[in-house]
Amino acid sequence: MSTDVEPQRGGRGARQRIIEAAIKLFYQEGVNATGVERLAAEASVSKRTLYQHFPSKTAVVEEYLRYIRQHVGDPIHPDADAARRSPRARILALFETPPAGGLMRGCPFHNAAVEAADGMPEVHEIVEAHKRAYVDGLVALVREAGAANPTLLGNQIAVLYEGAAALSTSLNEPEPWTYARKAVQTLVDAAIKRASA
Repeated sequence: MSTDVEPQRGGRGARQRIIEAAIKLFYQEGVNATGVERLAAEASVSKRTLYQHFPSKTAVVEEYLRYIRQHVGDPIHPDADAARRSPRARILALFETPPAGGLMRGCPFHNAAVEAADGMPEVHEIVEAHKRAYVDGLVALVREAGAANPTLLGNQIAVLYEGAAALSTSLNEPEPWTYARKAVQTLVDAAIKRASA
């Protein structure tokens, strides 16, 4: 998932600049590694201004995750162009191999959950809601594709997605996405074949 956002400098829109800085820094450097001073500097605001918009760093993390959830493309609930593709094609599109050469950082929701540990329960609630909605969306998508046992298949695809994201991050290599895509294609085609038999 790309989170490249070029922050604006100075002037109005401090809240949006803080969110944009959080998108960049939290994803690339990590939630815990990014201090409030660094976040304020990247957003071109004072710490005072940051705290006027967000009462705590945790509040910034929460808004960062909400913003990503609302504004990043979603193949499960796609825009009009992506919706023209078949459900099977949309499932496989989830596993397109990211371009090589960039730093693999994985899922921002998973990363935030790991970094939040027990210190930010509100963050865990946002992550859990997102992941549950994601699995539910996969189940609906495989049902639409005509697969047998969509609950099982949707959950299997979710596990493969999470595994590909984690392993590509650990190895800093895109190949896990290729392997996961092949596994998903096999599972989806077999489930569709069973349903039509």
